[in-house]
Amino acid sequence: MATAGTVLLRTPPPFRRDVMVQAWLVVKALSDAGDAVWTIAVAWTAVQISSPAAAGLIVAAGTIPRAVILLIGGAIADRVDPSRMMLLFNGIRVIVLAATALWILSTEPTVVVLLIATIAFGICDAFYEPAASTIPRQLVRPADHPTYSALSQTTSRLGTMAGAATGGFLVAGTGMPGSATADAVTFTVVIAFIAIWLRPRFALPRTGRRVSVRHDVVSGFRHLADDSATRTLVLALSGLNLAVGPALAIGLALQATRQGWGAAAVGAFEALVGGGAMIGALLVVRRRPRHEATGGFTALVIQGASIALLGIGSPWTVGAACLLIGLTAGYASVLLGATFAATVAPAYLGRMSSITRLGDDCLMPLAMAAFGALAAVLPLWTPFALYGGALVLLMIFPLRDPRLRGIALRSPVTPQ
Repeated sequence: MATAGTVLLRTPPPFRRDVMVQAWLVVKALSDAGDAVWTIAVAWTAVQISSPAAAGLIVAAGTIPRAVILLIGGAIADRVDPSRMMLLFNGIRVIVLAATALWILSTEPTVVVLLIATIAFGICDAFYEPAASTIPRQLVRPADHPTYSALSQTTSRLGTMAGAATGGFLVAGTGMPGSATADAVTFTVVIAFIAIWLRPRFALPRTGRRVSVRHDVVSGFRHLADDSATRTLVLALSGLNLAVGPALAIGLALQATRQGWGAAAVGAFEALVGGGAMIGALLVVRRRPRHEATGGFTALVIQGASIALLGIGSPWTVGAACLLIGLTAGYASVLLGATFAATVAPAYLGRMSSITRLGDDCLMPLAMAAFGALAAVLPLWTPFALYGGALVLLMIFPLRDPRLRGIALRSPVTPQ
């Protein structure tokens, strides 16, 4: 059954027999593997040809243009056919990768070339990601969004893990050109799949081009102000990673260093997080709560408590906390991603997605720096407790929202 604000183009088959959607998830995972190869190649090459500070700048360079352009990308995603945007910017990515490979084959890699490539990818991300965020709403019924999201995250993580595992060997054996070529091949596969096979089942309303993009950006924020449930959901999703990101990226390394556990322990803890996330995502398929939003935000309360446990200097406690963080992250992200896709008004999906992503891009560097500053002047358990407690407090707001608490995707959902 089509939800309000959408037009049913063709009736989707049962999810377990939906070959097109299942193939799309595999293609997306292949692309994620290629991205992991490219990321490792950029980081490795940057470290070899420049100072650590310059290497950090190169790796992070794509986030700046993405943050600046994301809102425009979200507005355009709500104006035009999202699949065309995905085709266009994947095509630009292939051109960037090919040009980078050819340049490095003809001369030595330079900081300037790597900066241009990463900035170009950041610009492409700003347009591609809001458009891609509307695809689940176009392919599957609201009741199937949790299953779609669970399998999408699982295959994506497997693809990223496979790409990371092979990326080091590939850049060592073939250098930057080989890694860029491998990523370009994956994007080419995505382009071919979208152009030949991927067909929407639900048409989303488009804002058209009667008004300016600036007007659409402003109307997106106006919609956020007018719709309390959407506002609560978007703000909560925007702040999720600000607690767990610094705790895992900086806190685990500091804890292992101070306790003398070594770098291998950090790798083991990260593996527990990744493995737990995959298990958590698959749990949604097997045992799905009746009220998805409530289940997801409740899981994040447990995640906040687990972040605080990372400050206890026992490897067994930290390992158990990492597993819990992974489980709750996989479980909650599936449920909340499905809730977002099924309940945000269809005409605003691209803009709300870009606003959600903007929170990470703009605030994550500050959250990282604040965690490090706190750890430098206070006992190490303090920043873990503060960040974990902040996540628990943040979850109070969506858990108290009656409209979010009542969402059950098994029944038809009427977008606001």
